[in-house]
Amino acid sequence: AGAAACAKAADGAASARAMASGRNERVMGGVLGKSIGTSAEYRGLVQAASMARKSWRATLCGMATARSSKAGPSKAAPKAGAKDADLGLGDPPGPIDGIRVGVGGWTYAPWRDNFYPAGLVQRRELEYASRRLSAIEINGTYYAAQKPDTYARWRDETPPGFVFTAKAPMRIVQAKVLANTLGQVEAFVGGLSTLGEKLGAVSWQFERKLDREDFAKFVDGLPTEAGGRKLRHALEVRDAASVDAALVELARRKNAALVFTDSTQWPSFADATADFIYARLM
Repeated sequence: AGAAACAKAADGAASARAMASGRNERVMGGVLGKSIGTSAEYRGLVQAASMARKSWRATLCGMATARSSKAGPSKAAPKAGAKDADLGLGDPPGPIDGIRVGVGGWTYAPWRDNFYPAGLVQRRELEYASRRLSAIEINGTYYAAQKPDTYARWRDETPPGFVFTAKAPMRIVQAKVLANTLGQVEAFVGGLSTLGEKLGAVSWQFERKLDREDFAKFVDGLPTEAGGRKLRHALEVRDAASVDAALVELARRKNAALVFTDSTQWPSFADATADFIYARLM
């Protein structure tokens, strides 16, 4: 990508730190952020998150540049814990002014040519990625149920302060009558509770037009806690005809975040409906 592009992205990351203020950590998904109260604050967070995304690009770019020049590890790198030492990493990034930045998934073959260190075995990719990011959205939960032992392994492979967002199962979000799936919802979040404090939010992605009455029953019936821990729900409604003031009010009543996306393909709106923000930057 070139050093100039990397430097420009790094400047964006510095601006993001300056723009996002406050210490109250809240979950965002592709990003996680602080509690907000006004549309202006929401826009500021979205701008900060967008700049943080540039920081992620800068990380990839910087690693590619270092590899091409065969540069060794920096002698000034922070001291890592015993478990992390052989990964060549320092302290995990954690949130920046309450904002967490992540990606969807972590198992991608193209990343093995640039992001992941050469020779890193696939079973350690989550361990590595979770020490370069502060959040990851689990895509696998959308396609198939995961066993509690799997959640426990993911929990234990990631560092303190890291969080996951879990994408709700396709069999639930694509059901003809959503309100009839609440039993399945309870079972799903019950399994997620194995993640403990590593569970950031549950992402519910709806592609089709929604029946308003059915959807309201579904949202009202979403569990508020699992395993003794408060749940955070993020609703991503991709049908433009289903997005209106009633949807915003429904989400606010439930303290569920409506997902902000910068895609021109899906509805994009910036109404703050919960005590956290979930932004999907595409």
